[in-house]
Order: sequence, then C-alpha cells, then structure tokens
Amino acid sequence: MTRELESLNEVRLGMFSFAHMHAASYIHFLAQMEGVTIAGIYDDDYDRGGRIAAQYNVPYFRRADGLFDQELDGAVICSENALHAPLVLQGAGRVGAILCEKPIATTASDGQEMIDRCRETGTKLQIAFPMRFAPPVMELKQQLDAGVLGEIYSVKSTNHGSMPGRWFADHKLAGGGAVMDHTVHVVDLLRWFWDTEVEEIYAEVGRELLHPGLGIDDVGLLSFRLANGVFGTLDTSWSRPPSYPTWGDVKLDVLGEQGLISVDAFEQNLQVSSNEAGKTSDVNWGSSGDEGLVADFVAMIREDLEPSISGEDGQRALEVALAAYESARRVEPVALPI
Repeated sequence: MTRELESLNEVRLGMFSFAHMHAASYIHFLAQMEGVTIAGIYDDDYDRGGRIAAQYNVPYFRRADGLFDQELDGAVICSENALHAPLVLQGAGRVGAILCEKPIATTASDGQEMIDRCRETGTKLQIAFPMRFAPPVMELKQQLDAGVLGEIYSVKSTNHGSMPGRWFADHKLAGGGAVMDHTVHVVDLLRWFWDTEVEEIYAEVGRELLHPGLGIDDVGLLSFRLANGVFGTLDTSWSRPPSYPTWGDVKLDVLGEQGLISVDAFEQNLQVSSNEAGKTSDVNWGSSGDEGLVADFVAMIREDLEPSISGEDGQRALEVALAAYESARRVEPVALPI
C-alpha cells in the first residue's frame, strides 16, 4: 500500500521535545487515538526524551532532522520557548502540519518568520491553546455567542500557577517569566470570544517577589482595553505553593448588562488525600482540553482543514505579553500594535 493510500487512515506524528510538561499529556491522548501513529520522539535531552520513547515503545532520535525524515504527516513541538522557531523553520515544508506549544516564540520577529515560512511552504501551523477546548470555557463561548449577557462591560481573569522552575526561569530560553507563561492563554480566549484585539495595556510586573533568587518575573497584574470597548484585568502569577491541591487556575468573570457569568476552567475535579503524595490533590474528572486540542489537530490533518488556532492567533497573543513587559518598563500604558 502506498503512503498516499495509508495516509487516508493513518496519521503519522513526530513528537519534538518534552521540555514542556504539556507534551506528556499530548502523547498520552495521541497514543490512544485510533489511526494515529507516533513515529518517533526527538529530544536533545536523552534522559528526558529517551525515557518517554521507551515508555511508549517508539524510536528515539538525537537529531531533529532524523525524525523529520520519517515521512511525517505532522509534528508536535513542545521544546523550550526560544527553540520553537528553529524547530518550526526546520520542519516547514517537510511536514504538512505543525502543532507548536505556546507562546509561538519569544520575540515578535521570530513569530512572524515562523508564520511566513509556513505560509510559503504550504505547512499548516497551529498553536497549542488547549483552554479553547476546556468544557466550561466552551460553554461560556456559547453563552456569549448567544448574547445572554447583552452588552459586555468587563472581564476579570486570573491565571495562577505553581512556579515550574527549570528552563522556565531562564529568560534566554523562556522569553519571560510568569507574565509570558500565563498571559497568552487568557488573551487568546478573549480574542476568540469576541474576535477583537487588545488595543491598550498597562502592566505591573514583579520580579522575585514570591520566589527570591529566581531571576525572572513571578507576578504580574495587567489592565487592558479591547478594541470592542470591553475593559479587563488579568492576574498572572506563579503564586501556588508546592502544597497547593492543584497546579493553578484559569478563571473568568464576564460582566454584561444582563448579569455576570463566572467560570473556573478547572473546577471539574475530586479532592484526593494521599499519604504517598503527602497532600490533598485535585484530580480532574472532566474532559481534558489537551485531549480536545490534539484531536482537533489530527482532524485538521485528516480532513485537510485550516488550523482552528492559527499562527496569527499565537502572534497576537505573544504581542500582548511583550507589550505588558514594555508597559512595566515604561511605567505607563502601551498602545497595540507596538
């Protein structure tokens, strides 16, 4: 059977780096999908990538080129933020589709180069924003589309989390700390809700306020105005201690003329007390946004669809995070685009 006929049923994917913790969740769900084959894992850290390859009984590649040569239908890139651009540029034109972890890049110029190269080579570029597939968030989107709140006045949001450590605290690899890590998720949701852009932002960013010696920002408070007139705030921080029941939260309070809708994207959980874990933890029982994201990516490949979350979506979210840092540096509001 030719590769063309096989591709009607089978989707061959390569996993590129397990630097980001979402990669473990993505491969967990992909490995359970009918007709999806994990053709291999590339990681420049053998202890990290080789261990996962052995767990899933798939080939391990020490060089990205070796995996790109495996007649892949798609690539899932979960490297350190600064390495997104080199891997996407390396894969553009060699695979039909790329799912790139957020943020799209650490600089606007890198993000734009990724978008341009994928467009020139006919490679579909999708950005990993799994919060669009969280059931509570999807329900909020439906309510907003139905106009149940009438005119929207404001949105108050949070994206708190535990301090992830490792390369996340290395500015060269991460591009920023908590503000870079958490701003893009919520900004993408707001753009998705109302098909609008952030047009002005004021931010206060704190460095080493919660984690002395960290060397990077660990708290941030953003105030912004959307082009549709909605005002908003975002509390983005690495404020959850190791003993906290869950890694963090994504919460949204949307106020309109007809009332208020409050959403906690991770409220679908049970509390489990474990002596082995040494604490009480929140264990999710609901549908996974990560599962919805990778299922959407596979469907895009199979059905030859356009990305539901485009490179441009990733670029606009990145620009807001970068503008937040610029606002904090200037100590004044910043208009977008910069």
